[in-house]
Amino acid sequence: MINWERVKELENDIGPDDIDDVVELFLSEVDNVIEGLSNDSSQNTLEQDMHFLKGSALNLGFDVFGEMCSSAEKQAAAGNECDVSVPQIVASYESSKSEFLDQRQAG
Repeated sequence: MINWERVKELENDIGPDDIDDVVELFLSEVDNVIEGLSNDSSQNTLEQDMHFLKGSALNLGFDVFGEMCSSAEKQAAAGNECDVSVPQIVASYESSKSEFLDQRQAG
């Protein structure tokens, strides 16, 4: 679910002192978009939201979530927004987030 090699690479690039700030910013921004997806019945920004989530997820190593967002972005771009399962995407994010935070705490 999490690409720990990517997380380590990011930590090496940013530095161990700054990785927590990046993680906090990532989670905050993604939480906001996820909340909007969960509360929004209109799907007029679905493609853009999925693009943002995909990029954010893959940058931080949330590979499964990122791939789901990539697929959803393509579906939305093709006009098939109704085929996108927002609840599954939200569940994938929540699972990935839990695994990520649990592993980081366990250190």
